[in-house]
Amino acid sequence: MKAIVAPFAFLIPSCTALAGDLPPGFVRLADIAPGIRQDIRYAGSHNFTGRPVKGYESSECWLRREAALGLAKVEEDLERRQWRLVVYDCYRPKRAVADFVAWAQDVKDQVARREFYPGIAKKDLFTQGYIAHASSHSKGIAVDAGAEQVDGAGQAKPLDFGSGFDLFAPRSWTANKAIPPEAAANRAALVAAFAAHGFANYAREWWHYSFTSSAGAPALDVPIRE
Repeated sequence: MKAIVAPFAFLIPSCTALAGDLPPGFVRLADIAPGIRQDIRYAGSHNFTGRPVKGYESSECWLRREAALGLAKVEEDLERRQWRLVVYDCYRPKRAVADFVAWAQDVKDQVARREFYPGIAKKDLFTQGYIAHASSHSKGIAVDAGAEQVDGAGQAKPLDFGSGFDLFAPRSWTANKAIPPEAAANRAALVAAFAAHGFANYAREWWHYSFTSSAGAPALDVPIRE
């Protein structure tokens, strides 16, 4: 009897390690909707901090399962327009949020100012709603996303949304009237596609969407790893 039990006992730690790669209830977006392109900005240096952010040890999109399934439906709808979703951020560990807060409080660090916050002082990012001490991203229910046009040969080109991702300026507000009509139409189409599947847009960021039915999920601090 002991000879039978021992091999199984030996295998248990290995299985537990595999199961612990993701928080409970989470999935990798690539397993649910592989057609969505991932450009996880905070895992690299092309973001407002100018460096990789704490907690992003892999450039991979994690989400709660229900949010990922909803996002897959958004992608299906946009495919009819010959659009492909691009996600810039998904689950965000709480340590990354704390890293954002520390960065915003460091007024000497202005490395990425020209691209991401040319018209606002870092000290005003909190009151203007661009940096917060907590985020729905940490619950695994929020995504930052844009889209690109895909032709019949599978070639993609960027769509105009009136501003770049993470530009801290009124131009990024979803309903901003100063952007070109084509960009405004693209924003409206993106908002409508997300809203049809349970996602609400944040009015000051055309790219930010939260899956509303899972708003009560807990915020987590598990680092993103392969």
